[in-house]
Order: sequence, then C-alpha cells, then structure tokens
Amino acid sequence: MLQTSLLYLHIAAGTIALFSAATALATRKGGKAHANVGRVYAIGMTVVFLTAVPLAIFGADVFLLLIAVFSFYLVLAGWRFAVNRSGRPQTVDWASIAILGLTGIGMLIYGAFLLGEGDGQWVTMLVFAVIAIALAAADAIYFRRQTRSRKGGGRQRLQRHLTNMLAATIATVTAVTVVNVDMEPVWLPWILPTIVMVPVIVWWNLRIVKYGLRPLR
Repeated sequence: MLQTSLLYLHIAAGTIALFSAATALATRKGGKAHANVGRVYAIGMTVVFLTAVPLAIFGADVFLLLIAVFSFYLVLAGWRFAVNRSGRPQTVDWASIAILGLTGIGMLIYGAFLLGEGDGQWVTMLVFAVIAIALAAADAIYFRRQTRSRKGGGRQRLQRHLTNMLAATIATVTAVTVVNVDMEPVWLPWILPTIVMVPVIVWWNLRIVKYGLRPLR
C-alpha cells in the first residue's frame, strides 16, 4: 500500500514537473512568470526525489537511487544559482557538490558491476557518471572563483543556473521516455534525451556569452 501510494505521488509530481519545465522554457527568462513556474518545477522535482528514494530502497534498486540523487542535485543547484545573488558559495552548495561527485564515482563503480554482469545499462551509468563529475567540477570551479570575487557572478551565474535546470529537464524527459518508449539497446531511451537536448544547453551558454543576456537579479 505504501509503495503504491508513493508510486502514484511520484508519477503525479513528475507530470507536474514536466509541464512546468516546458512552461519555464517558454516564458521570458528572469521574468516573474518564469520564476513562479520555476518554483513549481523545483517543488515537483523535490517530491519526485523524496518518493524515488524510498521506492529505490524498497526495491533494492541502486540504479534508481543514483539517478534520483543525480537528478535532484541538478534542481537544487539550479535553484541555488538563481536565488544566491551574492554568487558566493555556502555550506549547502559545497555539500551538494561533494555529494554529486561521490554519486558520479558511485555510478562508475556500479557501471563496472553492471558491465561484469552483462547488463547493457552500464552504458547509462557511464554516461551519467561523466556528466555528474563534469557538472560537479564546473560548479566547484565557479564557486572557487566567486570566493575570490566581490561580484555576484552575473552572466556566469546565469549560465550555471540554465545549465543545471536544463539538465534537470533532461532528467524529467528521460523518465517519461523510459516509461513510455520501448527500444533497443536497453540504454538508448535513457541516453536519447541527453543526446537531443545537450546541444540546447550549449546553445544557451553560447548565446549568453555572445549577446550578454540579462543576468539573474
């Protein structure tokens, strides 16, 4: 009964997160509507995380647990980059980066285990491990620079916000794809949204650098 209730809540929160993510992408960045929808998305993804953890534990599903922690970091970090106007890291920022780094290492180890077992999902673990470690390093470098700066981060903070939130959106789309699309090899529905949407993240970052889009305030 508990697991079923958690599953329904997980699905409902994921659905809300998916639609709010689409709305956030369509609204003007930095505007009130974008901020409000972003809060709904963050709350939805938080509920997704809080329900995914016990579901993973009940099912002894290490794969789901690692993905849940990874996805939640993206939302938490994206939100922190938006609201932390000073740009300077606080304890929660360093702690979350450390957890993401450890999660990435855990993905590498579990991926090696899956490879040894002949499970094709080792590819998913490898790809997500590389992304997790790369994001942890990028966010850590940003914060390290900010500890030496008196500025609020400006465009760089906006870049980190968009990168993490768009990556979280990939996680949301991935969940929907995995549930509704059956394809081979088994890792393809897990990786396909990343392949499609990473160029969007790169485009946004280049646009900010080139045109100097309005920084977060």
